[in-house]
Amino acid sequence: MKNVYFLSDAHLGSRAIEHGRTQERRLVNFLDSIKHKASAVYLLGDMFDFWYEFRLVVPKGYTRFLGKLSELTDMGVEVHFFIGNHDIWCGDYLTKECGVIMHREPLTTEIYGKEFYLAHGDGLGDPDKKFKLLRQMFHSKTLQTMFSAIHPRWSVELGLSWAKHSRQKRVDGKEPDYMGENQEHLVLYTKEYLKSHPNINFFIYGHRHIELDLMLSGTSRVLILGDWINFFSYAVFDGENLFLENYIEGEISIKKRKF
Repeated sequence: MKNVYFLSDAHLGSRAIEHGRTQERRLVNFLDSIKHKASAVYLLGDMFDFWYEFRLVVPKGYTRFLGKLSELTDMGVEVHFFIGNHDIWCGDYLTKECGVIMHREPLTTEIYGKEFYLAHGDGLGDPDKKFKLLRQMFHSKTLQTMFSAIHPRWSVELGLSWAKHSRQKRVDGKEPDYMGENQEHLVLYTKEYLKSHPNINFFIYGHRHIELDLMLSGTSRVLILGDWINFFSYAVFDGENLFLENYIEGEISIKKRKF
């Protein structure tokens, strides 16, 4: 039985990340290290800091990452790509060229007999009206069509600059620390969702840029995956146990308990 891996929030191409090329290489080295052990890899959003597909144009760069995704799918490894709030605007390029399976909504799926609820996490339980408005605008087909009419030299520049500014507004470029299960929007959302879906064993999210492994009941657990900027963290399911781990070149550090 091969493993299933989950990771998110690399924000490749971010102008706010000084070690961007090293970061991409580390991610690619990790994917290379698991390619013979993996049956599937789930990328839970914001793998790019900004990605916008025009009909005949895609952003430059990311060749190492995209090449590794293609290698994985050519080997028969399922690669699932969830859009996040930074890479909402994916079209069919990653599917046609790299063979990934795209997801634009949360997914409930069975893996080795366990029920998983998988999502990037943006918009789930967050009451921030400004964020909700921006999210609605970014998902608008009309506004996307209008944005597509702008030459990529300006539109991609705008997107990358916006993303950089958004990250630099945070202290040290990081998300706030864990606020406790009674204040974390994703945890509160999950608890409410679990009331009507009690058979789900694992809820896994990205978006928040914190590492969290929390038991909600005797059979249900929520994980937030951290990121590939500061933590280089991921989850791995071997068919029986789910671990939250951190990747260091040449070794693995297990951070959380198994279930």
